[in-house]
Amino acid sequence: MSDSGGEQLSAGERGELGELRRRVRALEAAGPAGAHRHHPLRSLGSALLILVAALLALLSVVAVWANSIVQDTDRYVATVAPLASDPDVQKAVTDRVTDAVLAQVDVDALVKQLTDAAAQQGVPPRVTRLLGDLDGPIENGLKQLVGSTVERVVTSSAFETVWVNANRRAHSALDKALTGQADGPVELKNDQVVVDLGPIVAEVKDRLVAAGFSPAAKIPDVRTDFVVFASQDIGEIRTYVRVLEILGGWLPLVALLVAAAGVYVAFNRRHALIGTALAVFVAMLVLGVALTVTRDVYLDRLPAGVSQAAAGSVYDALVRFLRAGVRALAAVALFTAAGAFLAGPSRIAVLTRTGCRRSIGALRGTATSAGLRLGAVGRFVHRFKRWIGVAILAIAAVVLFTWSYPTTAVVVWTAVVTLVGLAIREFLDDDHADPSTRPAGRATAL
Repeated sequence: MSDSGGEQLSAGERGELGELRRRVRALEAAGPAGAHRHHPLRSLGSALLILVAALLALLSVVAVWANSIVQDTDRYVATVAPLASDPDVQKAVTDRVTDAVLAQVDVDALVKQLTDAAAQQGVPPRVTRLLGDLDGPIENGLKQLVGSTVERVVTSSAFETVWVNANRRAHSALDKALTGQADGPVELKNDQVVVDLGPIVAEVKDRLVAAGFSPAAKIPDVRTDFVVFASQDIGEIRTYVRVLEILGGWLPLVALLVAAAGVYVAFNRRHALIGTALAVFVAMLVLGVALTVTRDVYLDRLPAGVSQAAAGSVYDALVRFLRAGVRALAAVALFTAAGAFLAGPSRIAVLTRTGCRRSIGALRGTATSAGLRLGAVGRFVHRFKRWIGVAILAIAAVVLFTWSYPTTAVVVWTAVVTLVGLAIREFLDDDHADPSTRPAGRATAL
């Protein structure tokens, strides 16, 4: 029926009519079809800006991670704290501390002391000679005693406390460690970032003495290094990290502005927005693959004597939040591309919007039949429907951009809340308040 007819349009027909009007306005605003074929330099400029934005997005994720590791103590501690309970790291620390303790114990002196004591007690010479041949068994037994003591210390909750507190104190020197100028508990030494395990040696010493091994009391305070990171290219790496640390606060904003410029200069801005989102997603995919490849290369180039299993655990811990950032930004890119696509005129997009609108309209109709009256709220929402949608999307963008370290869960829940907000907006939309959607006969009667 036409608008001039006497019969009222159904809710579904009014929805379809409104959708057709919106599509006509969109087509009129798009201009002549041939206009999109002009100005190839403008299209090229948009494409280049989008590519630059994707590259800057990749660098931004790395820069924010590097900046957080260096400047945010809580973030750094949260990164390295799980290593205290990692089996590979515990084994490497146990072996390193055990070797350091045994290096301070003179087994030959212990055997000589034992034989001298036996001779003074009048033990037969044959027994004394047998005692002199106990170097190997005593050394093996001592190694077993020290190893088991170190293992108990390293696997205890006390070690986790010592590990966290030591790393928290050491974080103040991490910046200098990355620039090669540190002289504290964390420093750059022989192309290695090392942490001093001296306090653990002291704890083991006390436990050995308490267990009755009195010679352990003579063990001096020694520095025992545990390698956190080692690479022949660490000088070059620390330069890159330092640069990213400096740019960490600005790169995300620059990337966002460049992406906005790329979308703005494009003829079809919706297509440009989809292209930008997909380019960022591909950049995050490339970064994720690069992190995996870098791990293998790093482990293959470790110096001799460094535990590969422990080094792999340390690497995974250090890049854990970087991987989380990569996944979060990839999720944002996918949601953005999907939203821009569903806002377009394609058949799938129109069917999806129409289906959602009809479903919400049916729910609203049921609620209205049950006595719900939208009143002024419905009229307000209908009048400012588009601006309310813009406000919902803007709030979601602000939440994601200002969240310190958004994860994939944060992105997903933000998307869910955004969709719920748009659904509530659609439910509260009282299209009866707009005279343009009413049949002429009903409007005249009113």
